[in-house]
Amino acid sequence: MTMKKRTKEILTFYSEKQVCFDNIQNRSFSKSPLKPYLLMKRIEFKKLNNVFSINSDFSPFSEVDFKIAHTETYINNVFQGEGNYLSNSLPWSKNLVKSVCYTNAALFEAKKYSILHPETVCFAPVSGMHHAQPNRGSGFCTFSGQVISAIKLYQEFGVSGAYFDLDGHFGNSIEDSREFNPLLNLAIPKGCNINPTGKNESYVESFKKGLAHVGELIIKGKIHYVVFAHGADSHEDDDIGGGCDTKHWVQCASIFAEWVNKISLETGRFLPVTLALFGGYRSDNYNAVLDLHLKSLVKCSKIICRNVN
Repeated sequence: MTMKKRTKEILTFYSEKQVCFDNIQNRSFSKSPLKPYLLMKRIEFKKLNNVFSINSDFSPFSEVDFKIAHTETYINNVFQGEGNYLSNSLPWSKNLVKSVCYTNAALFEAKKYSILHPETVCFAPVSGMHHAQPNRGSGFCTFSGQVISAIKLYQEFGVSGAYFDLDGHFGNSIEDSREFNPLLNLAIPKGCNINPTGKNESYVESFKKGLAHVGELIIKGKIHYVVFAHGADSHEDDDIGGGCDTKHWVQCASIFAEWVNKISLETGRFLPVTLALFGGYRSDNYNAVLDLHLKSLVKCSKIICRNVN
């Protein structure tokens, strides 16, 4: 089968409405609520605009959407600023609540577009999701956007997805949500939440094993799309991170992108791909976190989209 070419630019679901500026820069250890804005500014500074095209035309999630993965009590606490509303360890504000509604929606819309238009690689510049639990936030994460979006897509299209999460800390929200909403076992089957472990070579080998496992499921028609989250706190220079140097961390992006192309050739159709950010913490030089994210994103662009400019 002859496939048409991939879209050259990565379609990026970004709106400043998914950014919270209130008290984040000065009072929060995590810059996750500010990261989408900072990354887009870094893209401009690095003159990488040709790599990304922007889609800002999407609606925020409502409280009903969050009920897919969270208790009504916890949702009300976050929206009203009461109870365990600070369990995400972020400074609360009305703008933070508004921003997470758009952040979670951005990931869903990016994944949905990639499924409907698999020739286009999509990107949601978001983080602060993969530690949230059904009844509380955790680890700078408020709501489980990857869980919600996966279940919504399964309900709408009957598709199942896999996550490749480079974050240095295990993305527990998927596993912690399986009992709360059993549909998750169909939307993200067990064994498809890939979090590589180890340092340098062993980290890369762990990642390759995850790719091989998911690849077999794709060939069998059991997995229909993938999400690659570029968590930067697995880097050795991160404030609370792991033991990967830049060479091996970026190597994972190359391996992933080449794997995507290989799977697409084997199946005769483009594998739907969505990119995301997740963790990364540097109090001395936050631009280093952003630049690490960008190294990975640009690598995917060059290999999957053939964007060499």
